[in-house]
Formats: sequence, C-alpha cells, structure tokens
Amino acid sequence: MTQFARVIRLDESDLNVFETPGEIGEWAISGAFEFSDWTEAQLTGKARQAFANGWLGLESFGRSTFVAVAPITQNEVDTLTRALAQHFVDHYGAPAIEAALPVAEREIVNMQEMCEDHTPNTLMVVERTLEEVGVREKFRIIKPRDAGLEAFAVHGT
Repeated sequence: MTQFARVIRLDESDLNVFETPGEIGEWAISGAFEFSDWTEAQLTGKARQAFANGWLGLESFGRSTFVAVAPITQNEVDTLTRALAQHFVDHYGAPAIEAALPVAEREIVNMQEMCEDHTPNTLMVVERTLEEVGVREKFRIIKPRDAGLEAFAVHGT
C-alpha cells in the first residue's frame, strides 16, 4: 500500500482564509498548476493565501493549509487520477479526459513520491513564491509526536 496526503485542520482558520476550503479527510495534492500563469497582480486576498500556502483537495478542489500522510489503496489512486483528469477537462480546457490522464497521473505520482518516505500522520506544509520562470514550491515536513496526531486533528480513516 502506498501513501498519500489527506486534508486536516488543526483549527478553523482555513474556513476564513481560503475562498473554498478543502474538506477534512479528502485526498490532496500540491495543485501548483492552478497558478502556473498567474501574475503578482492576481495574488491578493484569499487568492494570495491559496497560492502561498494551499494544498488542493481532490474532491472539493478547495485549499487547505495542512495535509497529513496516510495510507491509500490503488483503487483510491485510480479514482483520484480520473477525477483530476476530469477537473482538467472541466476547468482548464483539456480537450478530453484521455488527453488529461497522463498529466493527472503525474500529479498523483508526485504526491505519492512525496509521501512515500514519511510515517503516517506526518504533517506537510507548502510554501510558494512567484518567480520569473514560474512557481517555486518548498515543503516543510513536521514529524508526528509520540502522542499521535489523532489526539487533536481529524483527517479521515
């Protein structure tokens, strides 16, 4: 079984800082593709917060500040890949799901690779900056404590 990232909330701030907050427990990816052609002028208010620190939930397509590493089944991976490919068709102008599938697969594999060396409940935070050549991402990893994340955060089962 591989691992992936799930949306969690440590407090209610995501409900206030993102236009569309991610749903607790949904699977998530970086989602930097959304900002690939943005300019500094577009980075204001809630859009700036989504750009600077938001993971992309793969059901709501909302943003979340934190994700936690969790096991995922191959069936779930396949479902996420198709949903993301459909999102590319519906919202980004991909001509067909068949054309979008390879790009969606790459996004999903990237997230799996990012999670593979971390124990379940490891928290991840993304920080983005807009550079002349595109979007730069840095990831911060927060290892779980002995008490376990389940004691204070909900992120699905």
